[in-house]
Amino acid sequence: MAVVTGLSAAVGVVIAREFGRGDETDGFFAAYAVFLVLVLAASAVRVAVLPSLARSRADGTFGGVLGSYALAVTAVAVPALAVGVLASGWTAGQLAAGLPASAQETAADALVFLVPAAVAHLFAALCASALAAHDSYGTAAAGYALGSVLGLAVIVWRVDEDGIVACAWGTLVNGAVTLAVPLVGLILRAEWGRRGALGVRSRLAELARAAALPIALQAFFVVCLRFASGLGTGAVTSFTYAYFVAAALVAVTASSLGMVSSVPLSRASLSHERATRHVVSTSLVSFAAVAAAAGVFALVGSRIVHLALGPAYEGDAGGEIGRLIVLLGPWMAASIGVTITFPMLFVAGRERRLPLLAIGVLALHVAITWAAVEAFELDGAAAAVTVSTLLVLVALLALLSPRVLAESGRGLALGAAAIGVLALLAFGVPAWLLPDGVAAVLGVAVFGGLLVALRERGLRQAWGYLRTLD
Repeated sequence: MAVVTGLSAAVGVVIAREFGRGDETDGFFAAYAVFLVLVLAASAVRVAVLPSLARSRADGTFGGVLGSYALAVTAVAVPALAVGVLASGWTAGQLAAGLPASAQETAADALVFLVPAAVAHLFAALCASALAAHDSYGTAAAGYALGSVLGLAVIVWRVDEDGIVACAWGTLVNGAVTLAVPLVGLILRAEWGRRGALGVRSRLAELARAAALPIALQAFFVVCLRFASGLGTGAVTSFTYAYFVAAALVAVTASSLGMVSSVPLSRASLSHERATRHVVSTSLVSFAAVAAAAGVFALVGSRIVHLALGPAYEGDAGGEIGRLIVLLGPWMAASIGVTITFPMLFVAGRERRLPLLAIGVLALHVAITWAAVEAFELDGAAAAVTVSTLLVLVALLALLSPRVLAESGRGLALGAAAIGVLALLAFGVPAWLLPDGVAAVLGVAVFGGLLVALRERGLRQAWGYLRTLD
């Protein structure tokens, strides 16, 4: 996850340095939001199918269960390809309605390659989960990392000649390689077992329940972009970069831990006490990394953005992105909680109400975002996505049980508050006395020292719990 995230950041740097911040980047990122929605659905597929595949391997029905999931994913992929490839112009017009015609043309050109890339990621996720059911994570990890390397290579090779559409080409290469490697590994390793009834309709319903909420969560971002497009040129790009940084921190920490803990949890009984301990312990480890990053960006965010993205992001533009990343700190904490809790609903068999939750929170998010952006512009978009994600976290914990909601909610709130106070002390005190750059470096060191000194207060127990899952 760290390698893939780092290479994705490198693609963002290439786009920023080659194309700056304007209509072309706004159009590309409007199309890229569709890719992100489908890739997040792929992450949901990984989580949703893990318990069933792990159990089917033990039951000797692995091949039949995997085949039913593959057909169900195909039923989703075909209409996505039709809308993204065959109707790319119409789709781009809906996504970038508030942007100039040139931005809509860029979005249409990119969709033709980005949607097939996302479909490849859907099937890659299924293959990765099938390997995880065999306690294998390295092959899929290698495929994801290699795909990212080759995709970036294509972008660097062709971007000068062909423009920003080369970024969509590289994304497609990435998806193809990411699928090919775990697929070959699965063919060579899988224990297929006996044939069974495919039950495609039930599998499709299961995947729909799994994908509904992650797609709604990613749609939060798309809704924010839609309202940001009315704030002038560059607003969409600024919010996108800030969101990417925040989402990357969540992915490297909480998403990776959530994926590798699903199979062990599926093989054990999930009591209220274990569910609470899992949510709180896993989230605390992730909170520490997010707090450190937020502290650094609070002090030198504009400098980092300018250094990474180039002269188009100097001054106010870089400062805006750095400020948005800090404002998204509470969203990162809420998103970590959601990411850790979401897989447990499938382990516990409590996922049936997720589509209703997705519809409700998405409708509410539209209203929240409209009001927040009207009042606070881009800062309001960051606040809106935070409030909506917190509502989702509360709902997921409640679906597990009212007891888990009460105990986990208390543990998460106290843990986030404690780590937030430590970060404020570690970065705030040096910022009073020293230049920002020196204060940021010292703040990281002090924050790490405080965590080590106070490890008996919770982090040691949290890390010890994670080790027991192996």
